[in-house]
Amino acid sequence: MSVRWGLIGASTIAKQFMIDAIRAQADGEISAVMSSSPERAATYATENGIPLAVSTLDGLLGVDIDAVYISTTNELHLEQALAAIKAGKHVLCEKPLALTSADARRMVAAAKAAGVVLGTNHHLRNAGAHRAMREAIAAGRIGRPIAARVFHSVYLPENLQGWRITRHEAGGGVVLDITVHDADTLRFVLGDDPTEISAFTQTAGMAAGGLEDGAMCIWRFKSGVIAQSHEGFTTRFADTGFEVHGSEGSLIARNVMTQKPVGSVTLRTAKGEEELSFDREGLYARSLRQFHAAIRGEGQPSATGEDGVWSLTAAEAALQSARTGKTVEINPRLESNTRLGSAA
Repeated sequence: MSVRWGLIGASTIAKQFMIDAIRAQADGEISAVMSSSPERAATYATENGIPLAVSTLDGLLGVDIDAVYISTTNELHLEQALAAIKAGKHVLCEKPLALTSADARRMVAAAKAAGVVLGTNHHLRNAGAHRAMREAIAAGRIGRPIAARVFHSVYLPENLQGWRITRHEAGGGVVLDITVHDADTLRFVLGDDPTEISAFTQTAGMAAGGLEDGAMCIWRFKSGVIAQSHEGFTTRFADTGFEVHGSEGSLIARNVMTQKPVGSVTLRTAKGEEELSFDREGLYARSLRQFHAAIRGEGQPSATGEDGVWSLTAAEAALQSARTGKTVEINPRLESNTRLGSAA
């Protein structure tokens, strides 16, 4: 039996990755796409072989579909997800789930009440490199984890800049775009939850309107692990990487903070260096495979709605720390009504 998808948002990420990932599933098909611009919806549908183009959410939810993928601008996620859940559709939503963790928790509660699957499209935890790191840590190959470093500062391509660097009200800025991913990837690889964060943000010439285009964060985790992360839109020549250092060894991953199944992971111990092998399955294909399994009642999405609440709570804390100059607790159960990025 097929899983029929509706795309909410005629987006670049759907065109580059998600359409192929859905169609890579034996039971996956795309029935419709929605854009608020009828012309954009029609053009997008034609270019991507999608049978139906609509320009309203009601129009999409009235189609015979089982699930929706939401990749609109951040401020639209909450309303669109709640409407889809109310209509009985499973929801795979881009990060962040909403503009506040309180609203993200509303989405999680609504999905549970409706009995539908809600997933957060945190692609990095689907990378073979990160899964190999997680498995090595869990197997004790670096002893007790002590510290981690994430290098995730890149150059935001011109075709993706737009609202991410200009629209405060849409939830733009590097923290909502990249720090949320780093929060999730650190949680996944370490198998540990962050408890507090100190952050600095900067505007280095790309972002406008009070938005940040760079961030550096220091994290503390429940186990005592401390971590450093660097997120940015402006470092044209930087590589990405992820390191975890333990009492008996280190994991050194290079070029792994990406949407493609590339990069390398090296285990360094007293015995020397060992290159870890890992699968090269597409990150989004794995995400869709697990999401379809969850729809069938077989396990959970690779990143759940609760995982999305965690990463968004971490982003809120990072922005609050940057504003106040103080270390901020990360607690996904705390109520928060602060709109992310606001000058509260």
